[in-house]
Amino acid sequence: MENNHNNNHLQPEESRFLSGPRSRFKELLFTFRVQYSFIRAFRKMHFIGPCVTVFGSARFDKTNPFYKKAEQVGAALANMGFTVMTGGGPGIMEAANKGAYEAGGYSVGCNIILPFEQKPNPYLHKWINIRYFFVRKFLLIKYSYAFVVMPGGMGTLDELFESITLIQTKMIQNFPVVIFGSEYHKELCEHIRIMAENESISPKDMELLFVTDSVEEMAEHIKTHAIERFKLVKKPQRPSWLFGEE
Repeated sequence: MENNHNNNHLQPEESRFLSGPRSRFKELLFTFRVQYSFIRAFRKMHFIGPCVTVFGSARFDKTNPFYKKAEQVGAALANMGFTVMTGGGPGIMEAANKGAYEAGGYSVGCNIILPFEQKPNPYLHKWINIRYFFVRKFLLIKYSYAFVVMPGGMGTLDELFESITLIQTKMIQNFPVVIFGSEYHKELCEHIRIMAENESISPKDMELLFVTDSVEEMAEHIKTHAIERFKLVKKPQRPSWLFGEE
């Protein structure tokens, strides 16, 4: 069968990996690069938590009402003592980071390296540039005790359902998932209800989602289902010289 991937040399590394089997040496080399990405990220992000991750579109500018709402979300989370984590890019991600940053909280980002340039937004105290989407998605979940899903596109829905699936299958604990924007997400919530009616998910899975348009309701829900449930307390950092930490 003819190989149609003639432009492999122009593709990002993750895309080349997903394009089919390669030589044993290249496959092995890829695993080492992935391992290095994880280790570098773990060292960089070790002291950032506890976090709440905010998902949302990279395409909304500062005039968009959802951008302004995401700023309020970021500020509210920071005032509750959380580090606000996002994908580190523009749009909703920038707005949530900005809200936390300007409220005096801590703001971090996991920025993806794409063929077209995506720079980390200017409202980050700490960020890491990541080559692989699956590494980035892992990090956005690993350090967080709640997830806030703002209006977004395919990537946002991917992150939403990844989080819910991990909770549903008990791979992570029952952290609160807040869907922000009832009108924007109306058809999505209806489809989830249809899945429950047709028994492709359990009716109890509907309880994993909290839908709201209120920053205050979001904060109260996260306070009850994250801070109080998991008895979250911000612990002092204890860096180790052995690992080159400051």
